[in-house]
Amino acid sequence: MAPKRSFLTTDDLLRRQDDLPQKRHRRHLIFEASAHLRREESSEDEDSGRESRSSVSTEEEDDGVHNQDKDDDEEDVDEEEDESDIETRHFSVVNRIELRLNKTISKPKLAPKSTSKPSSDSSAVTEPPVSLHRSFATLSISLSLRKALQSISIHTPTEVQAACIPPLLAGHDCVGNAKTGSGKTIAFALPILQKLSVDPYGLFALVLTPTRELAFQISEQFAVLGSPMNIRTAVIVGGMDMIAQALELNSRPHVVVATPGRMVDHLKSGKNDWSLSRVKFLVLDEADRLLSSTFSSDLSYLFNILPKERQTCLFTATMSSAIESVANATPRPGKERPFIYRMKETVETVSTLKQYYFLVPSHVRESYLFYLLCNPPESLIGMRRAPPEPHQTKKRDSTGQKGRKQVEEESIKQPPPTIIFCARARTAAYVTALLKILSVRSTALHSRLTQRERLTSLSLFRSCVVPVLVSTDVGARGLDIDDVAMVINWDLPNEPEEYTHRVGRTARAGQSGVAMSFVTERDEERILKVESRIGGHFLSIIARSVH
Repeated sequence: MAPKRSFLTTDDLLRRQDDLPQKRHRRHLIFEASAHLRREESSEDEDSGRESRSSVSTEEEDDGVHNQDKDDDEEDVDEEEDESDIETRHFSVVNRIELRLNKTISKPKLAPKSTSKPSSDSSAVTEPPVSLHRSFATLSISLSLRKALQSISIHTPTEVQAACIPPLLAGHDCVGNAKTGSGKTIAFALPILQKLSVDPYGLFALVLTPTRELAFQISEQFAVLGSPMNIRTAVIVGGMDMIAQALELNSRPHVVVATPGRMVDHLKSGKNDWSLSRVKFLVLDEADRLLSSTFSSDLSYLFNILPKERQTCLFTATMSSAIESVANATPRPGKERPFIYRMKETVETVSTLKQYYFLVPSHVRESYLFYLLCNPPESLIGMRRAPPEPHQTKKRDSTGQKGRKQVEEESIKQPPPTIIFCARARTAAYVTALLKILSVRSTALHSRLTQRERLTSLSLFRSCVVPVLVSTDVGARGLDIDDVAMVINWDLPNEPEEYTHRVGRTARAGQSGVAMSFVTERDEERILKVESRIGGHFLSIIARSVH
């Protein structure tokens, strides 16, 4: 059996990494890791050992790569496998991934190409100087709304808010492109509420979202900001009782937040006591997702029903080609071009987010996930949060099964607030079950759960009852959860845009955060695409044996 090697902790590697020039960080890290291994090698001949590892690597490429099943979430860790075999195969896969990365990293990176076309129309609205708007008062926001903002500790506008609020108040359409966590919801909520206060009536604004959870969140923000004017909101999404929703719509709420499919279902259900004929605002939040083929038929139906003289707002963190087409389309007679705000930075993630990828074979991700959760980077240890105390404490019986489980959970170091993203619902269910066995408090958010279960999971995570949320991309869009310290990508997303939305759940509103991505033997091309898209390099961590 091969001699045991000590484990280089995450913080050891990160600490060494921080002192290196950015352009040489990977090469130096590989050198450090290999030097660490050579120091602990026994006196056996290095050349023969190198040949042995090379032969194992060749066998793995022939046997492993071609027989990989695409549904990798059902792979089980073979606990009976010999430790030396696992370790040798582990290093061969890592070496192969690192070789391909090193070949590619030497190539110069090109700046992302902009697909936007400069407008030659003189009627296009230009961006106002953001420097003039240092407060909400200079944006002409009413006193009651400013007090509501202060009640939730928002005192100064962000760039997207300072840029988009004036043209919206002036009656223009708007396309807003800004990073996740930059305050896009408030950028359209404040103008809607201010205009509603002047002429309050039911069904004033319709906000469309791609996910149910985002709809509930936007409704909550409208309710908080509009509390001084007693605003009424309704959430119309799938998975809920349609009769109860119809009664809500009949009460003529001021703002309706809905998913397109369920809204169309209500419009087609028959005679209604309400209509969309007087809607003044239409908002498409996460517009890049809404303008995809998935929602095209429902959106076409809604556009035909909504009044033509409405204001239309599109907000997104990703400027897709569909949004560019809408923004650059020739306006109908009597209508000006929309105001367009684009984020100035080429990097699509915030500067307070530290991003790492973790080179690890897919069949041992479970071990490294548990290690990361129990041993987060030092910068996150202080963000661990104890669950709220129960109202009534009972004497714990440690002799029973329930008592023993509680003792086990308390003996495990619970991680700081963490979201783990998986590609499929069954993978998320598997990871949640795994963490439960390992006594890590967690909950799930995916399409296999009912809407009530999904809302309960979000509530448990938001209230700190559980520190870990295991989610599919359902939770990647727009959800604003306070103090998320770390995002872990169990599966890398297929598209770089989805990566941006996932890691945007942490490092929000100027706070710091960490994103860890597992890069397996089939993910090297994906991580390079992500790096190219976001305009920056990740810091790499090479997995070692966990003892």
